[in-house]
Amino acid sequence: MHNAYFNFAEPKNEPVLNYAPGSAERRALQAAIAELKSQVRDIPMYIGSEEVRTNEKKEIRPPHETAHLLAHFHAGTAENVKDAISAAMQARQKWAAMPWEHRASIFLKAAELLATKYRFRMNAATMLGQSKNAFQAEIDSACELIDFLRFNVHFLSEIYKQQPLSPQGIHNRMEYRPLEGFVLAVTPFNFTAIGGNLPTAPAMCGNVVIWKPANTQIYSASVFMEILKEAGLPDGVINLVYTSGPVVGDICFGHPDFAGVHFTGSTGVFQGMWKTIGENIQRYKTYPRIVGETGGKDFVFAHPSADVDAVVANLARGAFEYQGQKCSAASRAYLPSNLAAEIKEKLVAEVKTMKMGIVDDFTNFVNAVIDEKSFNSLAGYIDGVKNSKGTAAIICGGNYDKSKGYFIEPTIIETNDPAYVTMCEELFGPVLTIHTYEAENWEAALDTVNTTSGYALTGAVFAQDRYAVETMTTKLIDSAGNFYINDKPTGAVVGQQPFGGARASGTNDKAGSMLNLYRWLSARTIKETFVPVTNYRYPFHQAD
Repeated sequence: MHNAYFNFAEPKNEPVLNYAPGSAERRALQAAIAELKSQVRDIPMYIGSEEVRTNEKKEIRPPHETAHLLAHFHAGTAENVKDAISAAMQARQKWAAMPWEHRASIFLKAAELLATKYRFRMNAATMLGQSKNAFQAEIDSACELIDFLRFNVHFLSEIYKQQPLSPQGIHNRMEYRPLEGFVLAVTPFNFTAIGGNLPTAPAMCGNVVIWKPANTQIYSASVFMEILKEAGLPDGVINLVYTSGPVVGDICFGHPDFAGVHFTGSTGVFQGMWKTIGENIQRYKTYPRIVGETGGKDFVFAHPSADVDAVVANLARGAFEYQGQKCSAASRAYLPSNLAAEIKEKLVAEVKTMKMGIVDDFTNFVNAVIDEKSFNSLAGYIDGVKNSKGTAAIICGGNYDKSKGYFIEPTIIETNDPAYVTMCEELFGPVLTIHTYEAENWEAALDTVNTTSGYALTGAVFAQDRYAVETMTTKLIDSAGNFYINDKPTGAVVGQQPFGGARASGTNDKAGSMLNLYRWLSARTIKETFVPVTNYRYPFHQAD
């Protein structure tokens, strides 16, 4: 038994390696890619202490190189989900009782392993499995995931320190315990860091977790699970299963010990989850915590005073890095009539310099979209523009090819209709739609930005006029949970820009901050009176 108060100081963000030609990290990453491509990994589920393999194996192939077989994963069934819940509930009491400094040490060790021993393996797995270039993998599966682990330890230690006032004769204290039950973490393909954070944030708080990743992220998810195991995560605390979403949801949302869901994915799926949870509310021991981030239709608004080159560079990066498959990606842009021609000319010229191809070639800026379903959807939108009869036109790109991988050329659409379909619907690909507004009516155009989309995740404004910046920031207050001034709407950093949006974009519980961790804690207030009263009577009862 110890009598010390432990402190976990605020960390620094993990430095980003640049992978320049001739650098040691470039050679190490290339070697890790070659090693993973030289083998066909067999990827089990992790349930309790078991590596679970089934009779149904499914292939994993790089989206940019579909002829190459990377791995097989073992698809699960309803019984596997039930087993995972049982394993989690068996682990719950001991895990919740573990002293905080020991829980924290597991995740800090995982961060250290990821920053050193596993850095290039994790980046290579993300590049191959999710078709990310070297830099996009580095900022995601290395730096952001490391930051989530380290900063969340610090944030949680700060929460634990928060205590109520205690007047003389009384000691008040607050306990922060895990939720009563298990948490379901459902993670997307596009960020390995999200895949790691959604199960570990609740687990760090003492919860036990069922983790269901997207099939297209299983390759890197399994590497992170290896890291957690090596870091000392006890069996049953996080259980990694590869079953269909409906199967997982049917079992977990119908279970009396279901205590919360940590989700990133589509709005439709999240709303369906919420509805099911509501319909089952009488089954649960406690009201479940529902935390979700569900995408966006993110805007860039250029004021008539904007710097043209800044708008161009940030649209190029914001719209086309990682093939636009970021929920924060610039998807719709509003250009003032006094600058539109110059911005379009320079932007088209820049986009035409972007190389597209496999991740092994580090000179490629753009790689493949995640799968055939996404490819077909994006191709359908592009074909729709080609047949739009004057409402919209492709001014750059517009080609696609899935003969060797799911390649969509970076595409810029121009429309004279601010309500055109690609200005309104989330496409999740390398497609940017621009609309030109009359410069003198820029304030009225802000109303269009605010009302066009049901989402409110990220948005960016560009202006050199500070009064205009103030006006735009105020008028667009409900339009984006992460708002950027003279910067692209992507690239939130843990500890710097807590991430999340409202409206149809989710519950805005801000991953990368204390706000998210509060959702996975249940507080108990304890009042201790040192000298209790021995008579029920108050002084005012006495006669005059």
